[in-house]
Formats: sequence, structure tokens, C-alpha cells
Amino acid sequence: MPAGDDYAHLVGFGRELRARGLPVGTGRILNFCRAAGVLAPVDRRSLYWSGRATLISRPEDIELFDNAFGAYFGRSELDETMSSLFDWLDRTHAPAGETTIEGADTGAVAGFAEAEEVAGDTATRMVASGTEMLRDKSFDTLTEEERNHAALLIRHLKLSVPLRTARRLRPSVKARRFDLPRTLRSSLRTQGEPFRRAYRDRRRKIRPLVLVLDVSGSMSAYSRALMQFAFAAISAGQKVEVFCFGTRLTRVTRALRTRDPDAALGEVAATVQDWDGGTRIGESLRGLLDEYGQHVALRRAVVVLCSDGLDRGDPDVLAAQMARLGRLAWRVIWVNPLKGSPLYQPLARGMAAALPHIDVFLPGHNVASLEALGRVLAE
Repeated sequence: MPAGDDYAHLVGFGRELRARGLPVGTGRILNFCRAAGVLAPVDRRSLYWSGRATLISRPEDIELFDNAFGAYFGRSELDETMSSLFDWLDRTHAPAGETTIEGADTGAVAGFAEAEEVAGDTATRMVASGTEMLRDKSFDTLTEEERNHAALLIRHLKLSVPLRTARRLRPSVKARRFDLPRTLRSSLRTQGEPFRRAYRDRRRKIRPLVLVLDVSGSMSAYSRALMQFAFAAISAGQKVEVFCFGTRLTRVTRALRTRDPDAALGEVAATVQDWDGGTRIGESLRGLLDEYGQHVALRRAVVVLCSDGLDRGDPDVLAAQMARLGRLAWRVIWVNPLKGSPLYQPLARGMAAALPHIDVFLPGHNVASLEALGRVLAE
């Protein structure tokens, strides 16, 4: 992976292209950075082709990309060589009526085009391979640069909020339930002939989602990624509440409701006073249920607890509060990063006390496991 300054420099080039009018989104910039990391040590040629393969896709953008690349990374003999080759290629393939080089070597042109295609395909495959490796890598083994890349992947997860079926019926175009009253009313406009049948069905409404995140010291390798997941969840739906706890509970929903993820996480860190401290899961859950137990956002909600279960409090208190939560919530999901290890067993006192009251027990140690959590939420 590029070093921190190099990473910022690559991101800056993506922003430069965007400023020049090219449609370069965050996903393309991320792919460019990954490609440069896979090709490390990066020379100008590999950097150029990485950008060509990941940052642009339209032939008409090549000239603008070349100008931006030369201006941003500086000119060299390599730039001049590539520029002359592109000029030659453009003139050789110019439409009828335009100036071309007579006697151009079409075999050389075809060879160059083939090399360009192979280089682009190779860079694309390397980017895909690098992304797959990062998805499966545990958060506690990532470098700082990899953490930044993983954060971008998590922020852009396509999350679907949970839904519930409402009691009231509404008009529907699908033939689920025959609506006799509406059919008869409609027939009055056609002299009593029911030419058009009406149907109705139950509405699908958003079910509340509550995320309760452990930010104690034992979760320090995972709490940042889980907070990124919470940011993505809030961005995907309106009925989402987020709480953090170490030794006490803190509501951070308001801090996460901003378009700038870095500013949101900074505000969360300033709001939570016991970040990287001790862990008292039972007492924190009791605070949640006492204060928000009758709140509409918690009743019949999907509640996701993210913790390693290493509780310093009384396990009997945790068991009692988990039982309360199970009676109140529609579904209780526990996400434990330690479960990502094939050797893991829930033998810690806190985890053992909570386990009987959990509906779904999932790992949360890498990007792939958070993607799986997103799929479970949509069920």
C-alpha cells in the first residue's frame, strides 16, 4: 500500500480530475489507490495505466486525463513518448476527411491498442483481487492505510433497512386480496359493470433499527469499523438509533446524522467520554431499557449489539437485561468480532449469560462479515 502521504497524493489526483470535469467518484478513486498499492513500488508507467484503467472509462476522456496526469505528476520523457503515441493513434483512426499520417503502420497501431487493453485488464484484475483480500482481512491486522480503504468500503455498503407488515390494507396493483367495495364503486362509472377489479394488500413499513456498539478498550481494533457501519446504516434509513457504551450508555445518533463521515466520527469521539475504557454491558443495557424502553424506536425493533462479550460487570445483571430486551425487541442480533476465529467459543461470563437471549449470533471482524450483517438486516 502507498504510504500515508502518497495515499493523500493519489486521492488529490482524483479530485484534480473531478475539478477538470471528469466524472470521477469516490469508488473510482478508491480503486485507483488499491491498484497503485498492488503495483508497488509504483513507477510512472504503472501509475499511469492504473489511473487509465480505474479513473476513466470513456475514450473522449483520455486527452483530458493525460493533461491532468502530466500537470499533477510532472512531465517526463515518458509523458512525451505516451503523448506522441496517443497523437499518432488518434490521427491514424481519424474520421474521413481529417488529416492522417500516410502509410501508418496499422500492425503497430493494433499492437499498441492490444497492449493498452491488456494493461487495463491486468490493473482491473489486480484491483479486484486486492479488494477481495481486504474484505476478508481481520480489522485487528490492518495497517493504517488498509483501515482507510476498509472504511471506504464499509461506508459504501448497500444496506437495506428492515421492514415490517402493517395491519392496515391499502390499494394494490397486485392480485393479493380482492377489494369488493372499491370494485363496486368503480363499476358505478360503467353502468354497474365491474370491468375493472380492485385489489388491496398490507403495507410494508420501515422497522426501527437500533445499534448498540461496544467502544471499550478490548474492542479498540474493531470499534472504528463498526462506527463506519453505523454511519452507513443511518445514511440508508430514517428509523435508526445508535448508542455507544463502555461503562455507561451514550446516544450518538445526532452526531452521525451528517454527510461528512470524518466529521461525524470526530463528534462521536468527543461525545463518548468512556471510549477505550472498561466494559459494563449489563448496566449499559439497563440504562438503555430504562430510558428508551417505551420509546417507539426501541419497541418491536431490530436491535444489534456489537461487543466481544468481555464484561466486567455482574453476568446476572446482563442476563436479566438481555431477557428484558428480548421481550421488547422484535429481533436481537449479537455481533462479536471474536467469533471470526474458527477456534472461538463463547465461554466468557458475559457472552455465556447473553447467549440464550440472542436470536442471531454473527462475527464482525472484517468487511465481509459486515456485508453479511447487512444481508441479515434486510431479511
